[in-house]
Amino acid sequence: MSWFESLVLGLVQGLTEFLPVSSSAHLRLTAAFSGWEDPGAAFTAITQIGTEAAVLIYFRKDIGRIVAAWFRSLFSKAARQDHDARMGWLVIVGSIPIGVLGLTLKDQIEGPFRDLRVTATMLIVVGIVIGVADRLAARDENGGRHRAPKQRKTLENLGVRDGLVFGLCQACALIPGVSRSGATISGGLFMGYKREAAARYSFLLAVPAVLASGLFEVKDAVGSGHVAWGPTLFATAIAFASGYAVIAWFMKFISTKSFMPFVWYRIALGVVIIALVVAGVLSPHAAESAS
Repeated sequence: MSWFESLVLGLVQGLTEFLPVSSSAHLRLTAAFSGWEDPGAAFTAITQIGTEAAVLIYFRKDIGRIVAAWFRSLFSKAARQDHDARMGWLVIVGSIPIGVLGLTLKDQIEGPFRDLRVTATMLIVVGIVIGVADRLAARDENGGRHRAPKQRKTLENLGVRDGLVFGLCQACALIPGVSRSGATISGGLFMGYKREAAARYSFLLAVPAVLASGLFEVKDAVGSGHVAWGPTLFATAIAFASGYAVIAWFMKFISTKSFMPFVWYRIALGVVIIALVVAGVLSPHAAESAS
């Protein structure tokens, strides 16, 4: 992998990780359209450490408060009733599905799931799901001629059942094209949560899963000779900087705007990919880069 490739791929990772468009799909597609080798699941997982570092810094006050409350809850029964302590436990509960499925489906994630036809299908299908969830949320928020606006849930209403559902939605993002934020936010909207609440929990829920995945890949990659560490670490730094900017923008965007631009983009991109694969312009498979 060249330094220019790592610059471009790091930007793509940072710009798309928190948007409901699938960062793993865009990394795969950027390489395919540019004629580069597939950067691979290891590169994706390691560069995601950069974007999760952006989450840690952006939400540092929330995370610090949650971690402190969670530790207090280990020794104090009364502290377990604190909202932040419950959030800590719910993030752990919500991380179980992706941890189990990530280990169980590791070979599929690194192989068959990276087929461009799978990616394109997921872009379209999940795009439609996000669109439906967005319309339901808008209907509740705006009401109608004969219907008053409906109050949607906040994170104060989050319980174990909803936490697990959020976690199952996040686990779907193991398939390129799904989108971690798209799956978890739309899942939250279907469950009746406010956009900001669903997005905030989505970002917090991603932290342990993504950091664990990245560190797991680092452990496997050390000494293997299959990762170009210089360009990969450079891409991770670029992903951190661009990812932080996107978080700040996206949290403001979702408070007043619809997800429909992302929905139409996903559907259009999925259709284009399928057309290019059918026409033989793009190969659905690509050899994973070894350097």
